[in-house]
Amino acid sequence: MTGFPAAFATEARKAAAAAVLRFGGAFLALGTAVLAASLAAAVRAGDEQIVAKLGPAAAATGWELLAAIATQVVGAGALLAFGVTLAWSFGREFTDGTVNGLFALPVSRTALVAAKLVVHLIWTIAVATLLTLLLLGAGLATGLGPIGAGAAGALARLFVLAVCSGLIATPAAWAATLGRGPLPGVAVAVALIVTAQVTVVAAPAGGSWLPISAPALWALDPAAVNGFQLLLVPAFALAWAAAAAAAWRRLQLDR
Repeated sequence: MTGFPAAFATEARKAAAAAVLRFGGAFLALGTAVLAASLAAAVRAGDEQIVAKLGPAAAATGWELLAAIATQVVGAGALLAFGVTLAWSFGREFTDGTVNGLFALPVSRTALVAAKLVVHLIWTIAVATLLTLLLLGAGLATGLGPIGAGAAGALARLFVLAVCSGLIATPAAWAATLGRGPLPGVAVAVALIVTAQVTVVAAPAGGSWLPISAPALWALDPAAVNGFQLLLVPAFALAWAAAAAAAWRRLQLDR
């Protein structure tokens, strides 16, 4: 991959200056913490409507309740947030007209794609860390007390779920490339969410084998998904990363 260090440095600077990434990450992390704490408080207050909407998760208490609610929020919200920002990262090059300048650089197209995806992964880990810390702070602020082993495990799984959500958003990069703009990537992210939700409802057993739904199932119930099934998540991401790189290699500037 010719020129990867230079491409990575450029993409890192773009990401640091991007309001889309800052607001997207803050909205996901802060929004999840606030919403989870609010819903947990409603459950403790005996709000029957909230209890009914949360389903089995409402039976938990304390930290486990907070983590279970946050996991449900992140299961869909993180994939949408990461899909939108990844679609923007790839699609903006076409809508802003900067793709012509990228092609003039002494950097291979594969290196450009790899740099964008590595920056996306780093940003995903940063957001997942912030989300977990904010949820921890929300729990302490609402008086949940010391964290037990079960709650610590639930928070760790929440962190992994957020990172996996960033990985399974990779098809958005491919779609934004083919569609030459962010909107096709966003549409694919929404389609992934819908597919995961429908699969879990229609065929719960099959959901554990589907990379886009397995992380959320595992975060809620570790026994429902085995290690091999979880390993399909990075394999899924790598396959779509390769597809995005292939799409960039075939790009023509006459469209």
